[in-house]
Amino acid sequence: MSNKIQTNNAPAAIGPYSQAIVTGNLIFTSGQIPLNPETGLIEGDNITEQTHRVCKNLEAVLAAAGSSLKNAVKTVCFLKNMEDFAAFNEVYAEYFTEKPARSCVAVKMLPKDALVEVEVIAEKE
Repeated sequence: MSNKIQTNNAPAAIGPYSQAIVTGNLIFTSGQIPLNPETGLIEGDNITEQTHRVCKNLEAVLAAAGSSLKNAVKTVCFLKNMEDFAAFNEVYAEYFTEKPARSCVAVKMLPKDALVEVEVIAEKE
């Protein structure tokens, strides 16, 4: 049995999906892009600003599910431009201090023309 997670502290889903699903002791977040939850608009015009917003959104979703970024076991990261890899890693390391397993790939395009998207699998606290 799984439970859908929804919080107003992160952007609402922009499609037919949940912000996260909890099944057993695991939380699977949907990919978060740098949408400001209050305005619904992309926050920031560079990879550093956008990565901070993505991580804050993930923190809010995981908190609503009873967890936090420190309990992340796997992330999947999508960058619009792999030239942003170093700057992305600097911000990512501030939030993912436990160093979960990770994949990071460049993609042609992200929703709303975002520069970054990250999804997380985490354990409940």
